[in-house]
Amino acid sequence: MEIVRVTPDNIEQEHICCAIANNKDIQVMSKKNWLKERLDEGLVFLKCNVRGKCFIEYIPAEYAWSPVEAEGYMYIDCLWVSGQFKGHGYSNLLLDKCIEDSKEKGKKGLVILSSAKKKGFLSDPEYMKHKGFETVDRADPYFELMYFPFDKSEDRPRFRSTVHEHGNMKKGLALYYTNQCPFTAKYVPLLENMARLRGVDLTVTHIQSKDEAQNAPSPFTTFSLFYNGELVTHEILSEKKFEKILVSKGII
Repeated sequence: MEIVRVTPDNIEQEHICCAIANNKDIQVMSKKNWLKERLDEGLVFLKCNVRGKCFIEYIPAEYAWSPVEAEGYMYIDCLWVSGQFKGHGYSNLLLDKCIEDSKEKGKKGLVILSSAKKKGFLSDPEYMKHKGFETVDRADPYFELMYFPFDKSEDRPRFRSTVHEHGNMKKGLALYYTNQCPFTAKYVPLLENMARLRGVDLTVTHIQSKDEAQNAPSPFTTFSLFYNGELVTHEILSEKKFEKILVSKGII
């Protein structure tokens, strides 16, 4: 399988947005614009030469949009192989490319966000353990920071304190998100509109810089919904799923 590296020269031609193919779609535009701004910071986007979910995205941890302290490590934003591409060794191929590249760049190792049990939008903990990753830190309610050190004598990564301190968060519903995932460009406005029509007080924070992301209250800055300071979900919601949450919390 040919591996393609996305660059400023080919980003407009390459399919990089999961199941979305149309470059004029707001989700594709949002993601590609976010990527363009990160490429000069050392972000690498490698994809199998196919149209689908078969890619890895990683960046030096100092520039990661996640509240982690992992100086000298490479932070994996996303490793996603699914559908017809599963079971062919492509995850191993992409991860091995990341390891090789990171070693050549003199990194201490790799860091990735996972969970106690497999959850959507987070790396599969069983697969990562199989590949030699181990949990190095945890954050409520289920987040786990996993790492793959090239030398175990190096400092161990950890979450920043902001993921544990929610005392000052406004009561009610609070949503934090970035444009790192293309789906937020579509679904966040839908949820905002739904909340407005239902008369629901929803505070939305659009994280727009790495500094804001590195001081966020959730390890998963792409999308995290809180209620009274406690995480409800990190999974990007449809209107139907959002309504179920509103009902379950007695908000509507």
